[in-house]
Amino acid sequence: MTNQNDNKKHHRDIFIVWALLTVIGVLVGLYATPWLMPKSASHTMSMGILTMVIFTVAAAPVAALVYAVCLYALTIWRHRGEGVPADGPAIRGNGPATVLWLVGSTVLTLFLLIWGLGLLGSDQSAGAKASIEAANGGSAEITVDVTAQQWLWSFSYPGTHVKSLDLYLPVNKDVEFNVTSKDVVHGFWIVQMGIKVNANPGVITTTSVTPDKIGTYTIRCTEICGLDHAFMMTKVHVVSEADFQKWLASQPTRI
Repeated sequence: MTNQNDNKKHHRDIFIVWALLTVIGVLVGLYATPWLMPKSASHTMSMGILTMVIFTVAAAPVAALVYAVCLYALTIWRHRGEGVPADGPAIRGNGPATVLWLVGSTVLTLFLLIWGLGLLGSDQSAGAKASIEAANGGSAEITVDVTAQQWLWSFSYPGTHVKSLDLYLPVNKDVEFNVTSKDVVHGFWIVQMGIKVNANPGVITTTSVTPDKIGTYTIRCTEICGLDHAFMMTKVHVVSEADFQKWLASQPTRI
């Protein structure tokens, strides 16, 4: 009877610790995660931040359970006597605990799968929309050729004479990037827009985004590409359509 009462007390205490840690984990997911992520400048990045928030919140109860048991084991169940402590009862024989773990894991896995497929489908739809607009000569799409080399980026705009070392984009326009490299493998990453693709020598890789906030953002190289890899950064200037056209017209024929 005493052991049963002790077990009930242990279970109750672990439940209380689990509940407190779950609340902390949910608050961290809702508030700390978006604060720690880069500022969003596109729908793609906004969805990436939202995904991180949702996944953190969904994982909070599972992580809290692991932490609660570990904390309780280190503080209450820690052996303080002489000799080798005896093992406690194995949880694998506990039917309710096994069912709860299997059901919880299944629900979480299906949730992550459905969310991931939904995001993948939306990305593919956006890519198909951009391709159709490009084929029809739609004005909603801007094409930029991106060339990497040790240790700088250069950008050209097909159909114009413009080449530049900073990237200029009009706000709320679909942009397709054709990315390549002159020497080694680089990584083209617009941090605040949430897009990243490798720049490979002799190969063109594509990615697309729609910037939705006017401002100045950062491009970084994500592949170790030599001595000055850490300094291979440049700026992205997202401006209004009118300012973008003025910038194009003001550029010299060569840089």
